[in-house]
Amino acid sequence: MTVLKHDFEYRFRGPLSSPEDSGARPPQYRKSVDEGAIIERDVAVRMRDGVTIYVDVFRPADEKPAAPLVAWGPYGKHSPTNYAKQFPNAGVDSSKLSKYTGFEAPDPIYWTSRGYAVINADPRGTWFSEGSATFLSPEEALDIYDLVEWAGTQPWSSGKVGLAGVSYLASCQYHVAALNPPHLAAINPWEGWSDFYREVARHGGIPETEFWGYLPSRWGRSKTTIEDMKRETEEHPLLDAFWRSKVADFSKITVPAYVVASWTDQGLHTRGTLEVYKGISSSDKWLEVHGRKKWAYYYEPQSVARQLAFFDRFLKGRQTEVASWPKVRLEVRRRYYDGVARSEREWPIARTRYTKLDLQSSQRYVSTDKHSRAVFDWTFAERTDLIGHAKLKLWMSSPEADDLDVFVALQKLDAQGSVVPFAYFAQFEDGPVALGWLRASHRELDAARSTEYQPVLAHQRERKLAPGEEVALEIEIWPSGTRFEAGERLRLVVQGTDIYPHPRPCVQDLHEASVNRGEHVILAGGRYDSHLLVPVVGD
Repeated sequence: MTVLKHDFEYRFRGPLSSPEDSGARPPQYRKSVDEGAIIERDVAVRMRDGVTIYVDVFRPADEKPAAPLVAWGPYGKHSPTNYAKQFPNAGVDSSKLSKYTGFEAPDPIYWTSRGYAVINADPRGTWFSEGSATFLSPEEALDIYDLVEWAGTQPWSSGKVGLAGVSYLASCQYHVAALNPPHLAAINPWEGWSDFYREVARHGGIPETEFWGYLPSRWGRSKTTIEDMKRETEEHPLLDAFWRSKVADFSKITVPAYVVASWTDQGLHTRGTLEVYKGISSSDKWLEVHGRKKWAYYYEPQSVARQLAFFDRFLKGRQTEVASWPKVRLEVRRRYYDGVARSEREWPIARTRYTKLDLQSSQRYVSTDKHSRAVFDWTFAERTDLIGHAKLKLWMSSPEADDLDVFVALQKLDAQGSVVPFAYFAQFEDGPVALGWLRASHRELDAARSTEYQPVLAHQRERKLAPGEEVALEIEIWPSGTRFEAGERLRLVVQGTDIYPHPRPCVQDLHEASVNRGEHVILAGGRYDSHLLVPVVGD
Protein backbone atom coordinates (compact mmCIF):
# COMPACT_ATOMS: atom_id res chain seq x y z
CA MET A 1 0.00 0.00 0.00
CA THR A 2 1.26 3.47 -0.85
CA VAL A 3 1.48 5.75 2.18
CA LEU A 4 1.78 9.48 1.50
CA LYS A 5 3.57 11.80 3.87
CA HIS A 6 3.38 15.58 3.79
CA ASP A 7 5.07 18.43 5.59
CA PHE A 8 1.65 19.99 6.06
CA GLU A 9 -1.56 18.93 7.72
CA TYR A 10 -4.94 18.78 6.00
CA ARG A 11 -7.74 20.64 7.73
CA PHE A 12 -11.16 19.02 7.87
CA ARG A 13 -14.60 20.20 8.80
CA GLY A 14 -18.09 18.80 8.97
CA PRO A 15 -20.28 18.80 5.87
CA LEU A 16 -21.88 22.02 4.70
CA SER A 17 -25.05 20.08 3.94
CA SER A 18 -26.25 16.49 4.02
CA PRO A 19 -26.81 14.39 0.90
CA GLU A 20 -30.50 14.13 1.84
CA ASP A 21 -30.81 17.91 1.61
CA SER A 22 -30.06 17.60 -2.11
CA GLY A 23 -32.39 14.69 -2.80
CA ALA A 24 -29.91 11.82 -2.42
CA ARG A 25 -30.84 8.69 -0.52
CA PRO A 26 -28.65 6.24 1.41
CA PRO A 27 -26.83 3.75 -0.84
CA GLN A 28 -28.70 0.62 -1.80
CA TYR A 29 -27.63 -1.48 -4.75
CA ARG A 30 -30.23 -1.43 -7.54
CA LYS A 31 -30.15 -2.78 -11.08
CA SER A 32 -32.45 -1.86 -13.95
CA VAL A 33 -32.53 -1.61 -17.74
CA ASP A 34 -33.54 1.57 -19.54
CA GLU A 35 -32.86 3.09 -22.96
CA GLY A 36 -30.72 0.13 -23.99
CA ALA A 37 -28.49 0.36 -20.91
CA ILE A 38 -28.01 -1.76 -17.82
CA ILE A 39 -27.97 0.71 -14.93
CA GLU A 40 -26.40 -0.36 -11.65
CA ARG A 41 -26.84 2.13 -8.82
CA ASP A 42 -24.72 2.38 -5.67
CA VAL A 43 -22.12 -0.19 -6.60
CA ALA A 44 -19.68 -0.46 -3.68
CA VAL A 45 -16.00 -0.20 -4.63
CA ARG A 46 -13.35 -0.83 -2.00
CA MET A 47 -10.24 1.37 -1.98
CA ARG A 48 -6.77 0.09 -1.04
CA ASP A 49 -7.15 1.30 2.57
CA GLY A 50 -10.50 -0.42 3.07
CA VAL A 51 -12.70 2.65 2.54
CA THR A 52 -15.80 2.07 0.40
CA ILE A 53 -16.96 4.54 -2.21
CA TYR A 54 -20.12 4.28 -4.31
CA VAL A 55 -20.44 4.46 -8.07
CA ASP A 56 -23.19 4.19 -10.65
CA VAL A 57 -22.40 2.02 -13.66
CA PHE A 58 -24.10 2.32 -17.05
CA ARG A 59 -23.23 -0.39 -19.58
CA PRO A 60 -24.71 -1.85 -22.76
CA ALA A 61 -27.74 -4.06 -22.32
CA ASP A 62 -26.32 -6.63 -24.77
CA GLU A 63 -23.74 -7.56 -22.08
CA LYS A 64 -20.88 -7.40 -24.60
CA PRO A 65 -17.51 -6.27 -23.17
CA ALA A 66 -17.55 -2.51 -22.84
CA ALA A 67 -14.77 0.07 -22.62
CA PRO A 68 -15.21 1.96 -19.34
CA LEU A 69 -15.18 5.77 -19.14
CA VAL A 70 -14.68 7.05 -15.59
CA ALA A 71 -16.23 10.40 -14.63
CA TRP A 72 -14.91 11.44 -11.21
CA GLY A 73 -16.32 14.54 -9.55
CA PRO A 74 -17.87 15.71 -6.27
CA TYR A 75 -21.18 16.94 -7.69
CA GLY A 76 -23.32 13.85 -7.05
CA LYS A 77 -23.56 10.78 -9.26
CA HIS A 78 -27.29 10.49 -8.65
CA SER A 79 -28.08 14.02 -9.77
CA PRO A 80 -28.48 14.69 -13.49
CA THR A 81 -28.17 18.32 -14.55
CA ASN A 82 -30.84 20.17 -16.48
CA TYR A 83 -28.58 22.85 -17.92
CA ALA A 84 -31.47 24.69 -19.55
CA LYS A 85 -33.07 25.16 -16.11
CA GLN A 86 -30.04 25.49 -13.83
CA PHE A 87 -27.76 27.44 -16.18
CA PRO A 88 -30.10 28.91 -18.78
CA ASN A 89 -27.47 31.09 -20.46
CA ALA A 90 -24.93 28.30 -20.80
CA GLY A 91 -26.15 27.37 -24.27
CA VAL A 92 -26.54 23.64 -23.59
CA ASP A 93 -29.43 21.99 -25.44
CA SER A 94 -30.65 19.72 -22.63
CA SER A 95 -33.27 18.19 -24.93
CA LYS A 96 -30.45 16.36 -26.72
CA LEU A 97 -29.05 14.83 -23.53
CA SER A 98 -30.46 11.84 -21.71
CA LYS A 99 -32.00 12.23 -18.27
CA TYR A 100 -29.00 10.40 -16.81
CA THR A 101 -26.37 12.97 -17.81
CA GLY A 102 -24.38 14.14 -14.79
CA PHE A 103 -22.95 17.61 -14.29
CA GLU A 104 -20.01 18.13 -16.68
CA ALA A 105 -20.00 14.39 -17.40
CA PRO A 106 -20.54 12.23 -20.50
CA ASP A 107 -24.10 11.29 -21.43
CA PRO A 108 -24.29 7.59 -20.41
CA ILE A 109 -26.94 6.64 -22.95
CA TYR A 110 -24.97 8.04 -25.89
CA TRP A 111 -21.89 6.10 -24.86
CA THR A 112 -23.55 2.81 -23.89
CA SER A 113 -25.23 2.72 -27.29
CA ARG A 114 -21.74 2.76 -28.80
CA GLY A 115 -20.25 -0.01 -26.72
CA TYR A 116 -18.94 1.90 -23.72
CA ALA A 117 -19.62 1.82 -20.02
CA VAL A 118 -19.85 5.06 -18.04
CA ILE A 119 -18.94 5.07 -14.35
CA ASN A 120 -20.06 8.05 -12.30
CA ALA A 121 -18.36 8.14 -8.92
CA ASP A 122 -18.98 9.83 -5.59
CA PRO A 123 -15.42 10.43 -4.34
CA ARG A 124 -14.28 9.50 -0.86
CA GLY A 125 -16.03 11.59 1.80
CA THR A 126 -18.60 13.11 -0.58
CA TRP A 127 -22.27 12.20 -0.51
CA PHE A 128 -22.52 8.70 1.03
CA SER A 129 -19.01 7.48 0.23
CA GLU A 130 -16.90 6.67 3.27
CA GLY A 131 -13.77 8.43 4.50
CA SER A 132 -12.76 12.09 4.54
CA ALA A 133 -12.79 14.10 1.34
CA THR A 134 -9.69 15.81 0.00
CA PHE A 135 -9.83 17.68 -3.27
CA LEU A 136 -7.42 17.20 -6.18
CA SER A 137 -4.93 15.74 -3.75
CA PRO A 138 -2.38 12.90 -4.05
CA GLU A 139 -4.71 10.81 -1.88
CA GLU A 140 -7.62 11.37 -4.24
CA ALA A 141 -5.42 10.36 -7.17
CA LEU A 142 -4.82 6.99 -5.50
CA ASP A 143 -8.57 6.48 -5.17
CA ILE A 144 -9.09 7.21 -8.86
CA TYR A 145 -6.23 4.82 -9.65
CA ASP A 146 -8.04 2.12 -7.68
CA LEU A 147 -11.31 2.80 -9.48
CA VAL A 148 -9.58 2.66 -12.87
CA GLU A 149 -8.11 -0.71 -11.98
CA TRP A 150 -11.47 -1.93 -10.67
CA ALA A 151 -13.16 -0.82 -13.90
CA GLY A 152 -10.52 -2.46 -16.05
CA THR A 153 -10.90 -5.84 -14.38
CA GLN A 154 -14.68 -6.27 -14.15
CA PRO A 155 -16.26 -9.23 -16.03
CA TRP A 156 -18.13 -6.82 -18.33
CA SER A 157 -15.04 -4.67 -19.07
CA SER A 158 -12.93 -4.71 -22.21
CA GLY A 159 -9.92 -3.86 -20.04
CA LYS A 160 -9.00 -0.46 -21.46
CA VAL A 161 -10.24 2.50 -19.40
CA GLY A 162 -10.65 6.17 -20.31
CA LEU A 163 -11.18 9.30 -18.22
CA ALA A 164 -13.67 11.95 -19.34
CA GLY A 165 -15.41 15.13 -18.24
CA VAL A 166 -15.18 18.89 -17.77
CA SER A 167 -13.63 21.11 -15.07
CA TYR A 168 -13.10 19.11 -11.84
CA LEU A 169 -13.68 15.97 -13.89
CA ALA A 170 -10.78 17.12 -16.09
CA SER A 171 -8.45 18.45 -13.38
CA CYS A 172 -8.44 15.14 -11.51
CA GLN A 173 -7.34 13.34 -14.68
CA TYR A 174 -3.88 14.94 -14.57
CA HIS A 175 -3.19 13.57 -11.08
CA VAL A 176 -4.13 9.97 -11.73
CA ALA A 177 -2.64 9.88 -15.24
CA ALA A 178 0.72 10.86 -13.72
CA LEU A 179 0.52 7.59 -11.72
CA ASN A 180 0.02 5.55 -14.93
CA PRO A 181 -2.49 2.90 -13.79
CA PRO A 182 -1.99 -0.24 -15.93
CA HIS A 183 -5.57 -0.24 -17.28
CA LEU A 184 -5.70 3.48 -18.11
CA ALA A 185 -5.53 3.77 -21.90
CA ALA A 186 -6.63 7.35 -22.74
CA ILE A 187 -7.67 10.66 -21.17
CA ASN A 188 -9.82 13.51 -22.45
CA PRO A 189 -9.40 16.46 -20.05
CA TRP A 190 -11.88 19.11 -21.16
CA GLU A 191 -10.99 22.46 -19.61
CA GLY A 192 -9.62 21.86 -16.15
CA TRP A 193 -7.32 24.03 -14.07
CA SER A 194 -3.95 22.54 -13.20
CA ASP A 195 -2.63 24.92 -10.52
CA PHE A 196 -5.03 25.55 -7.62
CA TYR A 197 -3.05 28.51 -6.29
CA ARG A 198 -2.26 30.42 -9.49
CA GLU A 199 -5.45 29.69 -11.43
CA VAL A 200 -8.23 29.57 -8.84
CA ALA A 201 -7.41 30.73 -5.33
CA ARG A 202 -5.08 33.69 -6.04
CA HIS A 203 -4.86 35.31 -9.44
CA GLY A 204 -1.50 37.04 -9.61
CA GLY A 205 -1.41 36.81 -5.82
CA ILE A 206 -4.80 38.55 -5.43
CA PRO A 207 -7.25 36.41 -3.39
CA GLU A 208 -10.31 35.25 -5.35
CA THR A 209 -13.35 35.85 -3.13
CA GLU A 210 -16.43 34.73 -5.08
CA PHE A 211 -15.94 31.46 -6.99
CA TRP A 212 -13.53 30.08 -4.40
CA GLY A 213 -16.12 30.76 -1.73
CA TYR A 214 -18.87 29.18 -3.82
CA LEU A 215 -17.10 25.88 -4.47
CA PRO A 216 -17.49 24.38 -0.97
CA SER A 217 -21.26 24.63 -1.33
CA ARG A 218 -20.96 22.35 -4.37
CA TRP A 219 -18.32 20.02 -2.97
CA GLY A 220 -19.42 19.94 0.65
CA ARG A 221 -22.29 17.43 0.74
CA SER A 222 -21.16 14.61 2.97
CA LYS A 223 -21.99 12.24 5.81
CA THR A 224 -18.43 12.41 7.17
CA THR A 225 -15.88 15.23 6.91
CA ILE A 226 -14.49 17.30 4.05
CA GLU A 227 -11.29 19.20 3.47
CA ASP A 228 -11.66 22.73 4.85
CA MET A 229 -10.29 24.62 1.87
CA LYS A 230 -11.33 27.99 3.28
CA ARG A 231 -9.23 27.52 6.41
CA GLU A 232 -6.35 26.02 4.44
CA THR A 233 -6.37 29.00 2.07
CA GLU A 234 -6.10 31.35 5.05
CA GLU A 235 -3.28 29.29 6.57
CA HIS A 236 -1.31 29.02 3.32
CA PRO A 237 -1.16 32.54 1.81
CA LEU A 238 1.97 31.72 -0.22
CA LEU A 239 2.71 28.92 -2.66
CA ASP A 240 4.06 26.22 -0.35
CA ALA A 241 4.11 22.43 -0.13
CA PHE A 242 0.37 22.34 0.48
CA TRP A 243 -0.45 24.05 -2.82
CA ARG A 244 2.29 22.21 -4.71
CA SER A 245 0.72 18.90 -3.64
CA LYS A 246 -2.34 19.84 -5.69
CA VAL A 247 -0.33 20.23 -8.89
CA ALA A 248 0.33 17.02 -10.82
CA ASP A 249 3.70 16.19 -12.35
CA PHE A 250 2.64 16.58 -15.97
CA SER A 251 5.90 15.13 -17.27
CA LYS A 252 4.91 11.72 -15.88
CA ILE A 253 1.77 11.58 -18.05
CA THR A 254 2.43 9.29 -21.02
CA VAL A 255 -1.07 8.02 -21.83
CA PRO A 256 -2.74 9.20 -25.08
CA ALA A 257 -4.46 12.54 -24.43
CA TYR A 258 -7.03 14.64 -26.28
CA VAL A 259 -6.82 17.97 -24.45
CA VAL A 260 -9.49 20.62 -25.01
CA ALA A 261 -9.10 24.22 -23.83
CA SER A 262 -10.85 27.50 -24.55
CA TRP A 263 -9.89 31.15 -24.79
CA THR A 264 -13.07 31.99 -22.91
CA ASP A 265 -12.40 30.63 -19.43
CA GLN A 266 -10.14 33.50 -18.42
CA GLY A 267 -9.67 33.24 -14.67
CA LEU A 268 -10.49 29.54 -14.39
CA HIS A 269 -9.48 26.89 -16.93
CA THR A 270 -7.77 28.54 -19.91
CA ARG A 271 -4.25 28.77 -18.51
CA GLY A 272 -4.16 25.42 -16.75
CA THR A 273 -5.42 23.31 -19.61
CA LEU A 274 -2.78 24.74 -21.92
CA GLU A 275 -0.05 24.28 -19.30
CA VAL A 276 -0.96 20.60 -19.08
CA TYR A 277 -0.72 20.14 -22.83
CA LYS A 278 2.71 21.77 -22.86
CA GLY A 279 3.94 19.62 -19.99
CA ILE A 280 2.70 16.09 -20.66
CA SER A 281 5.07 13.54 -22.17
CA SER A 282 2.48 11.62 -24.20
CA SER A 283 3.65 10.85 -27.72
CA ASP A 284 0.01 10.64 -28.77
CA LYS A 285 -1.43 14.00 -27.74
CA TRP A 286 -3.71 16.51 -29.40
CA LEU A 287 -4.84 19.99 -28.43
CA GLU A 288 -8.04 21.75 -29.42
CA VAL A 289 -8.74 25.34 -28.34
CA HIS A 290 -12.14 26.93 -28.99
CA GLY A 291 -13.72 30.30 -28.32
CA ARG A 292 -17.16 29.21 -27.13
CA LYS A 293 -19.05 28.40 -23.92
CA LYS A 294 -17.42 25.34 -22.42
CA TRP A 295 -20.44 23.23 -21.40
CA ALA A 296 -22.26 23.92 -24.65
CA TYR A 297 -19.17 23.07 -26.67
CA TYR A 298 -18.55 19.84 -24.76
CA TYR A 299 -21.99 18.49 -25.66
CA GLU A 300 -22.17 19.76 -29.26
CA PRO A 301 -22.60 16.79 -31.64
CA GLN A 302 -19.34 17.48 -33.50
CA SER A 303 -17.44 17.67 -30.20
CA VAL A 304 -18.91 14.38 -28.98
CA ALA A 305 -18.09 12.80 -32.35
CA ARG A 306 -14.42 13.77 -31.87
CA GLN A 307 -14.46 12.35 -28.34
CA LEU A 308 -15.84 9.11 -29.80
CA ALA A 309 -13.19 8.99 -32.52
CA PHE A 310 -10.47 9.47 -29.91
CA PHE A 311 -11.73 6.82 -27.50
CA ASP A 312 -12.54 4.39 -30.33
CA ARG A 313 -8.91 4.67 -31.42
CA PHE A 314 -7.30 4.11 -28.03
CA LEU A 315 -9.85 2.05 -26.10
CA LYS A 316 -11.10 -0.11 -28.97
CA GLY A 317 -8.16 -0.08 -31.39
CA ARG A 318 -10.20 1.16 -34.33
CA GLN A 319 -8.82 3.19 -37.20
CA THR A 320 -10.52 6.56 -36.94
CA GLU A 321 -10.09 10.15 -38.10
CA VAL A 322 -7.67 10.74 -35.22
CA ALA A 323 -4.84 9.56 -37.47
CA SER A 324 -5.35 12.64 -39.67
CA TRP A 325 -5.87 15.20 -36.90
CA PRO A 326 -3.45 18.10 -36.70
CA LYS A 327 -1.57 18.11 -33.42
CA VAL A 328 -3.10 21.48 -32.58
CA ARG A 329 -6.44 22.84 -33.77
CA LEU A 330 -7.36 26.42 -32.85
CA GLU A 331 -10.33 28.70 -33.30
CA VAL A 332 -9.17 32.26 -33.94
CA ARG A 333 -12.04 34.47 -32.83
CA ARG A 334 -13.42 37.44 -34.72
CA ARG A 335 -16.29 38.13 -32.34
CA TYR A 336 -18.83 36.24 -30.21
CA TYR A 337 -19.34 32.76 -31.74
CA ASP A 338 -17.57 33.78 -34.95
CA GLY A 339 -14.10 32.48 -35.67
CA VAL A 340 -11.82 30.77 -38.16
CA ALA A 341 -10.06 27.43 -37.71
CA ARG A 342 -6.29 27.02 -37.80
CA SER A 343 -4.17 23.88 -37.75
CA GLU A 344 -0.77 24.03 -36.07
CA ARG A 345 2.04 21.62 -35.20
CA GLU A 346 2.76 22.70 -31.61
CA TRP A 347 1.77 24.91 -28.70
CA PRO A 348 2.87 27.61 -28.20
CA ILE A 349 3.23 28.23 -31.93
CA ALA A 350 6.94 28.17 -32.73
CA ARG A 351 6.85 30.89 -35.39
CA THR A 352 5.16 33.43 -33.11
CA ARG A 353 6.64 36.94 -33.35
CA TYR A 354 6.42 38.49 -29.89
CA THR A 355 5.93 42.16 -30.62
CA LYS A 356 6.37 45.09 -28.24
CA LEU A 357 3.66 47.76 -28.16
CA ASP A 358 5.00 50.70 -26.16
CA LEU A 359 2.83 52.67 -23.76
CA GLN A 360 3.54 56.22 -24.93
CA SER A 361 2.14 58.26 -22.07
CA SER A 362 1.84 58.07 -18.31
CA GLN A 363 -1.65 57.71 -16.84
CA ARG A 364 -3.25 57.46 -13.42
CA TYR A 365 -6.52 56.16 -12.03
CA VAL A 366 -8.32 55.90 -8.69
CA SER A 367 -7.59 52.37 -7.58
CA THR A 368 -10.83 51.81 -5.63
CA ASP A 369 -13.20 53.27 -8.26
CA LYS A 370 -14.60 50.68 -10.66
CA HIS A 371 -15.23 53.43 -13.21
CA SER A 372 -11.67 54.77 -13.13
CA ARG A 373 -9.12 53.16 -15.43
CA ALA A 374 -6.15 53.69 -17.72
CA VAL A 375 -6.71 52.91 -21.40
CA PHE A 376 -4.20 52.39 -24.23
CA ASP A 377 -5.17 51.66 -27.86
CA TRP A 378 -3.28 50.36 -30.90
CA THR A 379 -4.76 50.26 -34.43
CA PHE A 380 -3.81 47.50 -36.86
CA ALA A 381 -2.78 48.51 -40.37
CA GLU A 382 -3.39 45.01 -41.73
CA ARG A 383 -5.05 41.76 -40.74
CA THR A 384 -3.28 40.41 -37.65
CA ASP A 385 -3.81 37.24 -35.64
CA LEU A 386 -2.77 37.36 -31.99
CA ILE A 387 -2.50 33.76 -30.75
CA GLY A 388 -0.81 32.81 -27.52
CA HIS A 389 0.59 34.34 -24.37
CA ALA A 390 0.80 38.11 -23.85
CA LYS A 391 2.80 39.98 -21.21
CA LEU A 392 2.40 43.46 -19.78
CA LYS A 393 5.33 45.31 -18.25
CA LEU A 394 4.26 48.32 -16.22
CA TRP A 395 6.26 50.81 -14.23
CA MET A 396 3.88 51.83 -11.44
CA SER A 397 3.67 53.62 -8.14
CA SER A 398 1.02 54.49 -5.56
CA PRO A 399 1.46 57.68 -3.50
CA GLU A 400 -0.67 56.40 -0.61
CA ALA A 401 -0.30 52.61 -0.51
CA ASP A 402 2.37 50.00 0.20
CA ASP A 403 0.82 47.48 -2.21
CA LEU A 404 -1.18 47.49 -5.45
CA ASP A 405 -3.80 45.13 -6.88
CA VAL A 406 -3.66 45.59 -10.65
CA PHE A 407 -6.31 44.22 -13.02
CA VAL A 408 -5.68 44.01 -16.76
CA ALA A 409 -7.91 43.30 -19.75
CA LEU A 410 -7.28 43.12 -23.47
CA GLN A 411 -10.23 44.07 -25.63
CA LYS A 412 -10.98 44.21 -29.33
CA LEU A 413 -12.56 47.32 -30.87
CA ASP A 414 -14.09 47.31 -34.33
CA ALA A 415 -13.33 49.97 -36.95
CA GLN A 416 -16.12 52.15 -35.54
CA GLY A 417 -14.60 52.05 -32.05
CA SER A 418 -17.14 49.72 -30.41
CA VAL A 419 -15.94 46.97 -28.06
CA VAL A 420 -16.33 43.54 -29.67
CA PRO A 421 -17.77 40.96 -27.21
CA PHE A 422 -16.72 37.35 -26.74
CA ALA A 423 -18.03 34.33 -24.85
CA TYR A 424 -16.76 34.29 -21.26
CA PHE A 425 -16.84 31.97 -18.22
CA ALA A 426 -19.37 29.40 -19.53
CA GLN A 427 -22.41 31.69 -19.43
CA PHE A 428 -21.53 35.28 -20.38
CA GLU A 429 -21.48 36.91 -23.80
CA ASP A 430 -19.68 40.21 -23.12
CA GLY A 431 -16.20 38.94 -22.38
CA PRO A 432 -12.68 40.17 -23.11
CA VAL A 433 -9.91 38.99 -25.37
CA ALA A 434 -7.85 38.08 -22.28
CA LEU A 435 -7.25 38.96 -18.62
CA GLY A 436 -4.32 39.38 -16.24
CA TRP A 437 -3.83 40.19 -12.56
CA LEU A 438 -1.02 41.09 -10.19
CA ARG A 439 -0.62 42.04 -6.54
CA ALA A 440 2.59 44.08 -6.56
CA SER A 441 3.97 42.48 -3.39
CA HIS A 442 3.91 39.13 -5.28
CA ARG A 443 5.89 40.50 -8.23
CA GLU A 444 8.97 38.28 -7.81
CA LEU A 445 9.31 35.84 -10.69
CA ASP A 446 10.14 32.15 -10.74
CA ALA A 447 13.25 32.54 -12.89
CA ALA A 448 13.39 28.86 -13.81
CA ARG A 449 9.87 28.83 -15.23
CA SER A 450 9.46 32.35 -16.65
CA THR A 451 9.97 33.04 -20.34
CA GLU A 452 10.18 36.15 -22.49
CA TYR A 453 6.43 35.96 -23.09
CA GLN A 454 5.12 34.29 -19.90
CA PRO A 455 6.18 35.62 -16.49
CA VAL A 456 5.53 33.02 -13.79
CA LEU A 457 5.29 34.36 -10.25
CA ALA A 458 7.22 32.66 -7.46
CA HIS A 459 4.73 33.51 -4.66
CA GLN A 460 7.38 32.71 -2.03
CA ARG A 461 7.24 36.00 -0.09
CA GLU A 462 5.56 39.39 -0.02
CA ARG A 463 7.61 42.46 -0.94
CA LYS A 464 5.74 45.56 0.07
CA LEU A 465 6.48 48.94 -1.51
CA ALA A 466 7.17 52.26 0.12
CA PRO A 467 4.42 54.78 -0.71
CA GLY A 468 5.42 56.46 -3.95
CA GLU A 469 8.09 53.86 -4.78
CA GLU A 470 8.41 53.22 -8.51
CA VAL A 471 8.50 49.53 -9.36
CA ALA A 472 8.50 47.43 -12.55
CA LEU A 473 5.72 44.83 -12.72
CA GLU A 474 5.57 41.96 -15.20
CA ILE A 475 1.99 40.72 -15.56
CA GLU A 476 1.05 37.42 -17.17
CA ILE A 477 -1.92 37.82 -19.50
CA TRP A 478 -3.64 34.50 -20.07
CA PRO A 479 -3.48 33.00 -23.59
CA SER A 480 -5.96 34.00 -26.26
CA GLY A 481 -6.55 33.73 -29.99
CA THR A 482 -8.12 36.68 -31.80
CA ARG A 483 -8.15 38.11 -35.34
CA PHE A 484 -7.97 41.85 -35.98
CA GLU A 485 -8.72 43.29 -39.40
CA ALA A 486 -7.12 46.46 -40.77
CA GLY A 487 -8.59 49.45 -38.94
CA GLU A 488 -9.57 47.46 -35.86
CA ARG A 489 -7.98 48.17 -32.49
CA LEU A 490 -6.45 46.36 -29.56
CA ARG A 491 -7.28 48.05 -26.26
CA LEU A 492 -5.42 47.59 -22.98
CA VAL A 493 -7.41 48.40 -19.84
CA VAL A 494 -5.71 48.73 -16.45
CA GLN A 495 -7.62 49.42 -13.24
CA GLY A 496 -7.76 48.59 -9.55
CA THR A 497 -10.95 46.48 -9.51
CA ASP A 498 -12.45 43.58 -11.46
CA ILE A 499 -13.01 44.66 -15.05
CA TYR A 500 -15.79 42.17 -15.88
CA PRO A 501 -17.98 41.78 -12.79
CA HIS A 502 -21.56 40.59 -13.27
CA PRO A 503 -24.57 41.05 -10.99
CA ARG A 504 -24.96 38.36 -8.35
CA PRO A 505 -25.95 35.61 -8.12
CA CYS A 506 -23.90 33.94 -10.82
CA VAL A 507 -20.78 31.82 -11.06
CA GLN A 508 -17.86 34.17 -11.65
CA ASP A 509 -14.46 35.36 -10.41
CA LEU A 510 -14.31 38.38 -8.10
CA HIS A 511 -11.49 39.85 -6.00
CA GLU A 512 -12.95 42.00 -3.24
CA ALA A 513 -10.24 41.68 -0.55
CA SER A 514 -8.28 44.57 -2.01
CA VAL A 515 -5.11 46.23 -0.70
CA ASN A 516 -5.68 49.31 -2.86
CA ARG A 517 -5.78 52.88 -1.60
CA GLY A 518 -5.75 56.14 -3.47
CA GLU A 519 -4.34 56.55 -6.96
CA HIS A 520 -2.25 54.22 -9.07
CA VAL A 521 0.24 55.84 -11.42
CA ILE A 522 1.45 54.17 -14.63
CA LEU A 523 4.80 55.56 -15.79
CA ALA A 524 5.61 55.34 -19.50
CA GLY A 525 8.08 56.82 -21.97
CA GLY A 526 11.73 57.67 -21.60
CA ARG A 527 13.45 55.44 -19.03
CA TYR A 528 10.14 53.77 -18.19
CA ASP A 529 9.90 50.93 -20.72
CA SER A 530 6.26 50.09 -20.03
CA HIS A 531 4.97 47.98 -22.86
CA LEU A 532 2.59 45.23 -23.95
CA LEU A 533 4.14 42.15 -25.56
CA VAL A 534 1.71 40.47 -27.97
CA PRO A 535 1.93 37.16 -29.91
CA VAL A 536 1.67 37.81 -33.67
CA VAL A 537 1.22 34.70 -35.83
CA GLY A 538 1.29 34.88 -39.62
CA ASP A 539 -0.37 32.55 -42.10
